[in-house]
Amino acid sequence: MPRLLIVHHTPSPSMQAMFEAVVAGATTDEIEGVEVVRRAALAATVTDALAADGYILGTPANLGMMSGALKVFFDQIYYPCLDATRGRPYGLYVHGNNDTVGATRGIESITTGLGWKKAADVVSVTGDPSAPATRACWELGATVAASLMP
Repeated sequence: MPRLLIVHHTPSPSMQAMFEAVVAGATTDEIEGVEVVRRAALAATVTDALAADGYILGTPANLGMMSGALKVFFDQIYYPCLDATRGRPYGLYVHGNNDTVGATRGIESITTGLGWKKAADVVSVTGDPSAPATRACWELGATVAASLMP
């Protein structure tokens, strides 16, 4: 069964709302035959990354960058996954109080290096997540999960 790994750093109510919407989309009844695994960024391992067929990454934008927790995940998995995960789909959601550009750019640079393929547009939210923003998170989860359906 294909496996979707959701790696997230969820330190705030806004990130929690986005995370829950992503999970709801990825696990909706329309998605069949895909195992969804959730890991906090500091708990996700190389084994988790290698066992996954696709990824959804979630992070706050801290001082214009991805969270340190997500950076630790990438630092751990980058070289072990460099060739083994090339071509796998991924999605990204980012929350910031003012701006998410730097965090998004940093993650896209790393995923490009890994050879991962963007399966959906980045969901970028500033301020409190609105209903359309949480809907976009739901759609992100559903789109990436559906891309893995057998």
